[in-house]
Amino acid sequence: MRLEKITSENYEAALELSVRPDQEDLVAPVVQSLAEAYVFPDHAWPRLIYDGDRLVGFLMAFLDIPWGDNPDDLRSGLWRLNIAADAQGKGYGRFATAAACGEIRARGGTQAYVTWEPRAGGPEEFYLKLGFRPTGEQSGGQTVGVLDL
Repeated sequence: MRLEKITSENYEAALELSVRPDQEDLVAPVVQSLAEAYVFPDHAWPRLIYDGDRLVGFLMAFLDIPWGDNPDDLRSGLWRLNIAADAQGKGYGRFATAAACGEIRARGGTQAYVTWEPRAGGPEEFYLKLGFRPTGEQSGGQTVGVLDL
């Protein structure tokens, strides 16, 4: 498994990536993430996830974004994680999350944050298994989790 930057050669494949239909309300499509990465280039870290030559997912980390109303509370974490519908349950999400946390750690970060929709079928169990713990905060109605790096 490996991560690759989004380029003119691979972005069209990235745009075709889709999660399971029952997950479409849980994560924004890749095209929205790429638009956000364009608007926030100093904070977004988008990458494609490959297994050999096969594109299996997309991740985007956020780096040093001011949180809430406190401009001194800078946070980094996992902004998006889209694993292709036919590639789920094979460790790609775990690999991608570890890679994003490694990038955050390499930049001096000591914690990684993530948010998830608190509903049945959502990714809460996945993030809890990876060691994220709820902070007690909410962001846009989503549960905020943190992982000590």
